[in-house]
Amino acid sequence: MIVVKIGGSLIYRAKEVVKEVIDYSNASGDKILIVPGGSIFADTVRRVNASQEASHWMAVLAMEQYGYYLGDGTEVKLIDCLKVEDGVSILLPYTLMKKKDELPHTWDVTSDTIAAWVAHQLKARLIKVTDVDGIYLNGILQKELHASELAGIETCVDKELPRFLMKNGMNCEIINGNCPGRIINALRCSVTGTLIKG
Repeated sequence: MIVVKIGGSLIYRAKEVVKEVIDYSNASGDKILIVPGGSIFADTVRRVNASQEASHWMAVLAMEQYGYYLGDGTEVKLIDCLKVEDGVSILLPYTLMKKKDELPHTWDVTSDTIAAWVAHQLKARLIKVTDVDGIYLNGILQKELHASELAGIETCVDKELPRFLMKNGMNCEIINGNCPGRIINALRCSVTGTLIKG
């Protein structure tokens, strides 16, 4: 079981990313759950200056909007629970997060930590697909690092994710979805990017 978080930064290439994931799943038989980022929909939430509580749920709903966009024109199932069938599914997280409201309601928790929470529930691998090559420290791309090294540092993951990974002994693999072949290679366990170890 693999959870693939597709970042909102990839919205203009998102359909190709989903197709690559589908093609891989069809060829390998692997079960994959796509967790959408918030993309331009969450950016709108940030601009309206609502309370933290309202913003949290509005941002989760933004993930749903991106999820509908990712699934548009594909045969991929849209689901709102963790009963994942064979093949590829896209999670619409609002109903699930309302039922199991276990994460802080703050902008430190974005779709990154929500995807990690989903992967933890499913005991699945977690791959974050974004528009950068991985985590850079002092200008150098890190192939592997411990989540504790990210404390207080601004990176391409949300602030809560390193804490969540450490607390639950999880890893997160980060790859650049704009680079041809990297998604398939990552799904095959050959990551060109950064491995964050929890």
